Amino acid sequence: MEMVDVDALVSKQDVLDAHDTLKSIVKHTPLEKDYYLSQKYDCNVYLKREDLQWVRSFKLRGAYYAIAQLTQDQLKNGVTCASAGNHAQGVAFTCQKLGVPATIFMPTTTPQQKVSQVKFFGGEFVEVRLTGDTFDASAYSAKKFSAEHNKTFIAPFDDANIIAGQGTVAVEMLDDLDADSCDFVFAAIGGGGLVSGVASYVKAVSPETTIIGVEPSGAPSMAKSLLAGKVVNLPKIDKFVDGAAVKQVGQLTYQHCAKLVDEVTEVDEGEVCSTILDMYTKQAIVAEPAGALSVAALNHFRQQIKGKNVICIVSGGNNDINRMQEIEERSLVFEGLKHYFIVNFPQRPGALREFVNDVLGPYDDITKFEYTKKVNRNQGPVIIGVLLQNPNDYEKLLERIAVFDPSFMPINDNQMLYTLLV
Repeated sequence: MEMVDVDALVSKQDVLDAHDTLKSIVKHTPLEKDYYLSQKYDCNVYLKREDLQWVRSFKLRGAYYAIAQLTQDQLKNGVTCASAGNHAQGVAFTCQKLGVPATIFMPTTTPQQKVSQVKFFGGEFVEVRLTGDTFDASAYSAKKFSAEHNKTFIAPFDDANIIAGQGTVAVEMLDDLDADSCDFVFAAIGGGGLVSGVASYVKAVSPETTIIGVEPSGAPSMAKSLLAGKVVNLPKIDKFVDGAAVKQVGQLTYQHCAKLVDEVTEVDEGEVCSTILDMYTKQAIVAEPAGALSVAALNHFRQQIKGKNVICIVSGGNNDINRMQEIEERSLVFEGLKHYFIVNFPQRPGALREFVNDVLGPYDDITKFEYTKKVNRNQGPVIIGVLLQNPNDYEKLLERIAVFDPSFMPINDNQMLYTLLV
């Protein structure tokens, strides 16, 4: 295991210095007691609403503070960054505010809505360059451009000033907490900047508080690094929780987590989707996938948090409305309500009516049915989606499908077939 360089860690004073710089710049976002979640988990749940920040995420804090620490020559020469979303918006907002030229590199796959937001916040001071299909390719181009043109690269997370800026979230929320103590803090982990800054301040002010970092199960880069005792690079990740889908965490953020974070937990992407929908319908909060991670993790700590004072940082609200269909789909699959199968149907009239009458339960619904009649064959494969009202009905459904077609194939868990066919 790598030794933690304690002297390299961000201190409480570092965070307070950042707070002094930022308090007139960033929005002091509310800390709200959430009665729905408090009742659901039998504890006092407070939400730190960074989704209400000027750029709808906490990323503004670190970006502004890091840029504000540059020399006049560095500011004059300009800055660069690589980001597919929130960090880019924080840098753009800062550069427009300070009058600093910025070249922002974004992957070519970035949705137009995010590109437009960066241009809106940056105005005349920002140039957006779409380069590479991935964040890593975009970051490579940004760093190469920075070196060639003597510009300062603003790292998304692995930088002491970035970490100190993100830590100002903790200063506000502990000042605003109307309880005697804070027992738990839940914060999302992508590269680790937010949880590192928050832990640096919270552990100095309230060492008894338990800090839980939350990652999507498809990109557990911090958990894997802590398990290995060093920073590791994941060969493959699920990019759905885009604000936290990072292949490799920072060396500095890793050291903060190893020293200050009590536990790192993983949450399934489908459970994140269910949380997004729950927050929207029950609390009218529009959270992006990474912003919902902290709340989604509560379900994994029901016993530990019972009767306690808990803060969840809702880290961002930049959710693309075009993703809602996918979010609902992933939620239903995770909840065990939506299932897909390949079923062989007899090529004769009445086969579908037979399936509906003999296989579907009284409350089941067909959501997908794709069938192409094959010439000179007795049977043809059908891709069929079934929506259940109760996940407990699934086993009986399987039994009835097996009677209809003993060679049927469930495809929910076959990622390749699911992606290809659904």
